[in-house]
Amino acid sequence: MKKRVLLLCIFSCALSVWGQNQDSEDIVKTGWNVGLLPAIAYNSDLGFEYGAIVNLFNYGDGSNYPNYDHSLYLEVSRFTKGSGIFRAYYDTQYLIPNIRLTADLSYLPDEAYDFFGFNGYESVYHPDWEDDTSDDYKSRMVYKYQRNLFRAKADFQGGISGENFRWIAGAAVRNFDIAPVDIEKLNKGLDKEDKLPSVDEQPGLYEKYLNWGLIPEDEKNGGTIASVKAGLVYDTRNTVQNPSKGLWTEAVLVGSPSFLSDESFIKFSLTHRQYHSITKSLTFAGRFGYQTTLSGHSPFYFQPLMITSVYTGAWNEGLGGQRSIRGVNRNRIVGDGFVYGNFELRWIVWRFNIGNQNFYLGLNSFFDTGRVTDEINISPAQSDEQSDPYFDPGSESLHHSAGLGLKIAMNWNFVLSVEYGQAFDEQDGDSGLYIALNYLF
Repeated sequence: MKKRVLLLCIFSCALSVWGQNQDSEDIVKTGWNVGLLPAIAYNSDLGFEYGAIVNLFNYGDGSNYPNYDHSLYLEVSRFTKGSGIFRAYYDTQYLIPNIRLTADLSYLPDEAYDFFGFNGYESVYHPDWEDDTSDDYKSRMVYKYQRNLFRAKADFQGGISGENFRWIAGAAVRNFDIAPVDIEKLNKGLDKEDKLPSVDEQPGLYEKYLNWGLIPEDEKNGGTIASVKAGLVYDTRNTVQNPSKGLWTEAVLVGSPSFLSDESFIKFSLTHRQYHSITKSLTFAGRFGYQTTLSGHSPFYFQPLMITSVYTGAWNEGLGGQRSIRGVNRNRIVGDGFVYGNFELRWIVWRFNIGNQNFYLGLNSFFDTGRVTDEINISPAQSDEQSDPYFDPGSESLHHSAGLGLKIAMNWNFVLSVEYGQAFDEQDGDSGLYIALNYLF
């Protein structure tokens, strides 16, 4: 079982109680402001997590507040058994005149990356297999493999007509290093009854897919994907973080040329976001996304990635999990193409000032949904082991979840988010608790 504690969550809740100026007017911010978040977590398999998040915002002379001139996000956090986040992210419209730049440099080692097969419900999920209290228990790592991801990307946006209609172009390099779960490392320090079986004794789904030939031999250890991006953006949001009105739509092509990468393909992504103010403090926010492969072959390790111009967290992949369908298992819905929707009511409950800082306490309720639209051809052999209990051809349909969230924001842009999502179908898992920064979109 995972247990996660973020000290700043408790600290910020206390600050909201102490704040004296309910529904106070904002203090216009200028110059540099710092958001600091210590991260402490524990996972029985991955170990103790420790680290810190720093988000620096520069508001210039304050004329654009609550929008910022520069945002620099730095995160260093690590589990004692190897997983972690090492990330730098920069967003500005002022470094290059009339060009918005977003740049990301990350190293994301993951000792237990989720893998539930392909095509959503067509790959059957057995929660009892990873439940060590069940009579059908196999291993807590039965739906995991080891993945270390290095990512470097930069996106540029410039005006076509006015401030709202823009072109977007970018480039990225990702290196995926994949292997079976390192059981020996994860077993260090565990009591005998808690130790995991080896992958030779109990192969996980990743090992099964390798044996069945569903993951090609030249993809099993990962690879390097260099890609370029081009597209159009229409953006009328009134603020960057938690807008109350406007549209934000982007359509992009991402191509990976064969002379730069281990695979060659072209993907298309369309993402539409819309914000509507119901009352002064209540906003409806909706997001619709569609992504598919137009040509070539996308390797299995690239398929979970969601293409977008702006990352609101270290990972932007799924479907399923913190950044797509909250409450559904991470990467539960993986295909060659997929569609998804997120619908939220966002309520700013209380605005207050502490010292020279603006705060607000917010709540949100949400409904998330999505499904595979273009399947990955797995064509399993017709042995009993492969057809049952692993596969259920033709069963893919919409995956749903719903939940609630708490937001504590400082100066509108440093937003601590706590969300709980519940899956509608046990085939998608049970629920998820997520503590991170920023709104989903």
